[in-house]
Amino acid sequence: MRLFVAVNLPPAIRERIYVDTAPLRAAAAAVRWVGAPSLHVTLKFLGHHDDALVGEFGRALAMAAATHPPLEVRTTEVGAFPNFRRPRVVWVGMTGADALSALALDVDLAFAGFGVPRETRPFRAHLTLGRVKDEMTPAQSTALATAAGAVRPARAFSIRTVDLMRSEPGPGGSRYTVLTAAPLDARGT
Repeated sequence: MRLFVAVNLPPAIRERIYVDTAPLRAAAAAVRWVGAPSLHVTLKFLGHHDDALVGEFGRALAMAAATHPPLEVRTTEVGAFPNFRRPRVVWVGMTGADALSALALDVDLAFAGFGVPRETRPFRAHLTLGRVKDEMTPAQSTALATAAGAVRPARAFSIRTVDLMRSEPGPGGSRYTVLTAAPLDARGT
């Protein structure tokens, strides 16, 4: 099964962010937009693994999560990787980047023992809103950047768990299922 580790948003926050970012969807048809139920923060992509490892993965995730306190975060500006001149991914940034980076690092280390390759790029806390399907024209990129500049999806929420997720590709996009919810320790370290 295809697995990853994520921070899931409360359903009401996901819906509000989706509504907040509607102008982006109207401005750029060349982007494959993520539906509201699928908005999350990916901490680590694990790849394809045997079902038998889910229990061990859950325990490793629980140990990593227990060393971090719950987090209070807020979404911030809309951006694009690598930039709006040549966008490949459209995203919403987040506060709490240092704490989320530390959590992502510990998750990365927890799965290295299972043969999952370590991350080579620095972690950037964000919610992926969409991925560009085809190369955008300069006019399309400008329209997207203009719409992004007008969107302010500032939504606050608490992160209390880190989730081991299964991704199942389908005709309408991937469907995500929580396999294990690992609580962040209220005492922290």
